[in-house]
Amino acid sequence: MGLHPQALLVLPLLALAFPSVALGFSDETLEKATKSEGYCSRILRAQGTRREGYNEFSLRVEGDPEFYKPGNSYRVTLSAATPAYFRGFTLIALKEGKEGDKEEDHAGTFQIIDEEETQFMSNCPVAVTESTPRRRTRIQVFWTAPPAGTGCVILKASIVQKRIIYFQDEGSLTKKLCEQDSTLEGVTDKPILDCCACGTAKYRLTFYGNWSEKTHPKDFPRRTNHWSAIIGSSHSKNYILWEYGGYASEGVKQVAELGSPVKMEEEIRQQSDEVLTVIKAKAQWPAWQPVNVRAAPSAEFSVDRHRHLMSFLTMLGPSPDWNVGLSAEDLCTKDCGWVQKVVQDLIPWDAGTDSGVTYESPNKPTVPQEKIRPLTSLDHPQSPFYDPEGGSIKLVARVVIERIARKGEQCNIVPDNVDDIVADLAPEEKEEDDTPETCIYSNWSPWSACSSSTCEKGKRMRQRMLKAQLDLSVPCPDTQDFQPCMGPGCSDEDGSTCMMSEWITWSPCSVSCGMGTRSRERYVKQFPEDGSMCKVPTEETEKCIVNEECAPSSCLVTEWGEWDECSASCGMGMKKRYRMIKMTPADGSMCKTETTEAEKCMMPECPIDCELTEWSHWSECNKSCGKGHMIRTRMIKMEPQFGGAPCPETVQRKKCRIRKCLRNPSIEKRRWKEAREKRRSEQAKKDIDSEQYPGCKMRPWTAWSECTKLCGGGIQERFMIVKKRFKNTQFTSCKDKKEIRACNVHPC
Repeated sequence: MGLHPQALLVLPLLALAFPSVALGFSDETLEKATKSEGYCSRILRAQGTRREGYNEFSLRVEGDPEFYKPGNSYRVTLSAATPAYFRGFTLIALKEGKEGDKEEDHAGTFQIIDEEETQFMSNCPVAVTESTPRRRTRIQVFWTAPPAGTGCVILKASIVQKRIIYFQDEGSLTKKLCEQDSTLEGVTDKPILDCCACGTAKYRLTFYGNWSEKTHPKDFPRRTNHWSAIIGSSHSKNYILWEYGGYASEGVKQVAELGSPVKMEEEIRQQSDEVLTVIKAKAQWPAWQPVNVRAAPSAEFSVDRHRHLMSFLTMLGPSPDWNVGLSAEDLCTKDCGWVQKVVQDLIPWDAGTDSGVTYESPNKPTVPQEKIRPLTSLDHPQSPFYDPEGGSIKLVARVVIERIARKGEQCNIVPDNVDDIVADLAPEEKEEDDTPETCIYSNWSPWSACSSSTCEKGKRMRQRMLKAQLDLSVPCPDTQDFQPCMGPGCSDEDGSTCMMSEWITWSPCSVSCGMGTRSRERYVKQFPEDGSMCKVPTEETEKCIVNEECAPSSCLVTEWGEWDECSASCGMGMKKRYRMIKMTPADGSMCKTETTEAEKCMMPECPIDCELTEWSHWSECNKSCGKGHMIRTRMIKMEPQFGGAPCPETVQRKKCRIRKCLRNPSIEKRRWKEAREKRRSEQAKKDIDSEQYPGCKMRPWTAWSECTKLCGGGIQERFMIVKKRFKNTQFTSCKDKKEIRACNVHPC
């Protein structure tokens, strides 16, 4: 008698999660089932009973895409809604319409993130399952999409909960992703629908450049590589900043060829009611640095029902007219909510205004102007992205758009996950103190001044001291806390002053040779509530010099770029800036103009390491006989600052054994108390009424404070106060003293 296909799925999964259940089947039965058909196909053919409206478990692909890009990696999450859980699972990816009997039926590859949680199935290596059967509410893996031409892919999951198995061909445990047309990279091929969401949503755009000599070595411009300032907006479907198949506006052209966002911002602001937020972020010189050296540029913006799209662009420089960006990214969901997160990998596109083929090609205007299109690896043999086999261009950047808040009445208030709930909490709800009882801290210091004196984002800091860590198995939270801030008069909550935007990047110099002028602008983000006018300037002009010598033997160069980050993370360092040679001397001579400029820069004070007192004496053994333990402590004299070495442990324990325990416990207990009182009496004799310290006379030690805990290890404190300070005494050598000792170290 054969096994039902559904039972074949139950067998391997229940054998893992519930060994006793599997004992009901003989080895012979399992062997026959294994030989009769492949293990993968048995997983696929097994079907559990589906419940209508059953949503306890869900399979989600990060960003909730409808299409996949060949070769891209996606985070896949299998989760259970509280209070549900699952013990085991199976995850597979199939080409649409395939049964999974053959290896070629499977699409893409999975990558394990946490080996303690997930592993590949031994008899079906294309599928992922649990490492150990236990209660869990979520697992995550990476899935790399298959190559172009694969078509649609079905991601399926099965769930083991207690002795019940759920496996769905549709619904929350199945996701269908179809291949995106490579010629429409970054653009959706479906019409933009009206948005039905309510209220507004606030997002943060973070740009991660991945264009470097290591990733794109061919003809990489070592000295002048950079990303221009990011410019974009949240807008309605009635306004398009740029799109594939369209023509670049003058603003897009200036970004693409010069890296200047001024004209683009002017065009955006002319759209008035069609634009909600102008999106701006600083340029990056050089194009890539590790995130621990330079934070990725970011900008915040808002969307509403009418203006629910966002677009941006930034120039890859130097280049003829190459950029990356997003066009009309819709942040409104079909179920009247706001998208939680968007992650897009970016390839460069051509603005159609310059016909250069290399990074540093001389200006060659395209006449007539061509349409905006993605660059390909077959454009020109001299192109830095050229590949004779026509492969895909390696990605140059990634943009992450995360929702950070929702405001106003919402149509769809169902949170996507726990992180989403936290993002929508009011600040006062998130500041609950979660410090473990085993970590003893001083009070927080006052907030420092903001690191920014302008309307650019900065941060402020406060500190506290870790006095003691009573349980080394329980980690103690950080001793430093940071909070975003802006300079005076720039807070969103301050309605009594003018709130100004950041300054826009300087315009190009008005001349290409000699002395000219350049300008920059900013705008009023919020007028005073009393209705008065803002008197702060919104425009600045200054002189600029380009190519001081306007002679046939002089070079034509660009303006200086932005300064690099300081070479030092603390103390004194150097910073540099660069400019490019636009045209060599007409007489054929060598260009003698400097293209690099350096100057000193000062960063905050360097790493101050943690300083501690000496270890105290070991405490008494917590047992009067037999095996016990002793404890000793030390105090933190100086907290680490500015990235200094962290503080090591402040409490140590070691085993102790005084003697074998006697049969009469009352006698033993009395002896232990007598010995303890004797030691305390001897110690008291050593404490003189007043101690002399160099340059001062001290009052006697105060009595020890009550122990902070009745058992399990607490601390006591006592103090010695300065009674008299002699003349010519330094304050640091004569000050109040404090001692701490362990107490009640016996287990609870």
